[in-house]
Amino acid sequence: MIQLGFAYLILLITAANFGNASASDLDEKVASFYGKSSPGTGHTNNWAVIVGASRFWFNYRHVANALSIYRSVKRFGIPDSQIILMISDDMACDARNPRPGTVFNNGQHHINVYGDDVEVDYRGYEVTTENFIRLLTGRVLEATPKSKRLLTNSGSNILIYMTGHGGDGFLKFQDSEELTSMELANAFEQMHQKGRYNEVLFIIDTCQAESMSAKIYSPNIIGIGSSKVGEDSLSHHGDPSIGVYVIDRYTYYVLEFLERYSPHSSSSKTITLGDFLEVCPKHLCISTVSVRRDLYGRSPYSVPLSDFFGNVANLKLVPVQRGTQNMTSIYDTAQKVSTKNAAQSSSPSSSSWTLVDPFPFLKTEL
Repeated sequence: MIQLGFAYLILLITAANFGNASASDLDEKVASFYGKSSPGTGHTNNWAVIVGASRFWFNYRHVANALSIYRSVKRFGIPDSQIILMISDDMACDARNPRPGTVFNNGQHHINVYGDDVEVDYRGYEVTTENFIRLLTGRVLEATPKSKRLLTNSGSNILIYMTGHGGDGFLKFQDSEELTSMELANAFEQMHQKGRYNEVLFIIDTCQAESMSAKIYSPNIIGIGSSKVGEDSLSHHGDPSIGVYVIDRYTYYVLEFLERYSPHSSSSKTITLGDFLEVCPKHLCISTVSVRRDLYGRSPYSVPLSDFFGNVANLKLVPVQRGTQNMTSIYDTAQKVSTKNAAQSSSPSSSSWTLVDPFPFLKTEL
């Protein structure tokens, strides 16, 4: 009986707030509360998918590329719970590594990008085209843990960064299989149809990278490739102590650009996506950085870079509306119930009780 009475009270409060509103009216109220003018247009959260598609020691730089971007998005506020990291994870503990447990993106060993708090979600032989497509489309196996799922929605902005060996229309995975540009385009379309993103920033650092964005046909996606079709994407410099290249040129200059800014400084809030598109001109990259923006509805120079490289928490405080005809304050209703119950109490000590506000958060005034 107590549970039924509480449920009835909730129904009364709901009816008092929304009256006889239709389903469409309720949808509009919910959309307005979450800052959405219509379903699927509001940006409410950020995610990152970072893929190092190569393995073996001589591809050290591809793991360093991926870990460097991972470190940057974490530094700008995206938590590990909203980052999916796919790398071979065999460089830090390779027998040829003179400093076990480390991965550096600079020959001077300035920053250990492997760090102490790297959370690798897919490692080794888990880094496959099947797992990548399943991740994007949400078609993961039933036993897949939450940490390996891309739990995005129509309010999610997603940064997808990929690095490895590629060619015209494909990216190699683990030197054993390929992800084609058409497979990638179809995965994005499935994401669009299922409402799994708001906007996507797709970055790929590989040879002939431009070709991987060429087949995309879904809206609100902007693609960046480190090289045009027919061009190689080159490495930046090597580390003589380990005998391999440690980072690619495009990713090196992206990191140099991002490292200039503190995530909490006022200057970082004025960086736009357009500024980011100008990173690594040809005299630095040697290859030609390509950008596909015809599917993207906004001007990149009006989009803060933090829309993809940072975390967001758009909260909208709704002031309590007292004395209006269409809405009765839940706070007022609950307060009247508490006062009436206290007055009717037969306990001798009731006069010494202190009423506890059941909804203190609703007293916020703007």
